[in-house]
Amino acid sequence: MLEEDGAGRAGGVAPEPLVVAIFGPTASGKTDVAELVADALGGEVVSADSAQVYRGLSILTNQPARPTRLVGIWPLDHEAAVGEYQRLAHDAINELLAGGCTPVVAGGSGLYLRAALAELELPPAPPAGERQRWERRYDELGPDAAHALLAERDLAAADAVHPNDRRRVVRALELAGAGASLKPTADRLWAGETRLPTIVFGLEVPKAALEARIETRARAMYERGVREEVAHALAAPLSTTARQVLGLDEVGAEGEQALDALVLRTRQFAAYQRKWMRRIPGLVSVDAERPPDDVAADILEVVRARQRLLAGRAG
Repeated sequence: MLEEDGAGRAGGVAPEPLVVAIFGPTASGKTDVAELVADALGGEVVSADSAQVYRGLSILTNQPARPTRLVGIWPLDHEAAVGEYQRLAHDAINELLAGGCTPVVAGGSGLYLRAALAELELPPAPPAGERQRWERRYDELGPDAAHALLAERDLAAADAVHPNDRRRVVRALELAGAGASLKPTADRLWAGETRLPTIVFGLEVPKAALEARIETRARAMYERGVREEVAHALAAPLSTTARQVLGLDEVGAEGEQALDALVLRTRQFAAYQRKWMRRIPGLVSVDAERPPDDVAADILEVVRARQRLLAGRAG
C-alpha cells in the first residue's frame, strides 16, 4: 500500500522527463527494487551511496552484482567530495535522459541522493594541504582548545559539534577559513527544488524486520569473505573519506565480537537513515516488507501515473 506525503515537487510539474529516486535504510532491499524498476522502465540505476563509490570493498558495501552507474568509480585512496560526485551524477542522469532512458537514482546516503537530484550550494573546496594543516593544529592544541578556537571563528558550528569529533571540528575550521560554515543558517540540504521532475520513493521496513535482515546480511558477508577484503583494504593507503566506510573498523577488529559489532553499528546507521528519510519532501512511502517484485510493481504504478500526467501537461 502506497502513501504519498505532500504534493510532490515544489513549483508544479513541468513537461520534462521524469527521474525516479528510491531511498531506504540499509538492508531494505533498494538495490533489487531499483534494478527491477529500471528494467521495467527501460532505464538504468544511478547509485547514490557514499561507500559504494569505492573499489575494493564490494562485499562490505554490498555493491550490486551487475554494472551500475557511479559504483566502484574511485580507488580507496581517493578523497571523496560531494561536489565531485554531484557533477558525475548530473552527467549520468543527463546522459540517460538524452538517450531516452529513465534514471533510477538509488541509495542510502542522504546527502548523495540530494546531490544527485538537485543543485546543492556546496561549500568551496579547501586549498591543497589545508585539511592536513588543520588536522595537525587539532592534534597540537588538543580537542578542547581546538574546539575553543572553532567557537571563536564559528560559534554556530562549535555548538553543533563535540570537541572529541576530530573530523568534524577539523572540517568546521577548514570551512570557517574559507568563509563558509558547517552549520549554515538555512537548511541548505533541502533548499530549492530538484533539477528535473522527480518522484522519490522511501522503502519502509518495520524496525524488527529490518534488524533481522541486517544480521542475516552481515553473516552472509562473512561467509563471502568480508574479513579478508577489509584486511586487504586496511593494508593499503586509505583516504579520510574511505576510512569512514561503515563497518571498516568493526570487521577489521580482532576477536569473536567483530560480527556483533558490525551488526550493532549497522543497525544504528539504519535507524539514522530511517529518521533522515522522513525529512524528504513529497516522499512516497512504500511497504517494503514484501518480495522485491511486489514493491517494484507498486512503484511502477505510481511512476506510470505520473508519466501520464506529465504527458498530458506537455500536450
